[in-house]
Amino acid sequence: MNNAESSTVASGLAWFKSSYSGTEGGQCVEVAAGTAAVHVRDSKAVVGPVLTVSREAWAGFVGSAALESGV
Repeated sequence: MNNAESSTVASGLAWFKSSYSGTEGGQCVEVAAGTAAVHVRDSKAVVGPVLTVSREAWAGFVGSAALESGV
C-alpha cells in the first residue's frame, strides 16, 4: 500500500464517486481502477494524497464491506 502517492501520478485515471454520494460534497471518496492497482482519494482534495492498494486488497475490502452492510 502506498499512501504517499500524489494525485499528479494518478491524474490520467478515470475517477468515480459512489452513486450514494450526494451533490453537497460531504464525506466522499473517489476511486480509480488502474491496471495493477486501485487508487482512492478524498473527493474534496483531488490534488492531495492518493491511497494505492492492490486489486486483490480492494476486492477483499469491498467484499468485507458488502458482508457488513448485508448486501
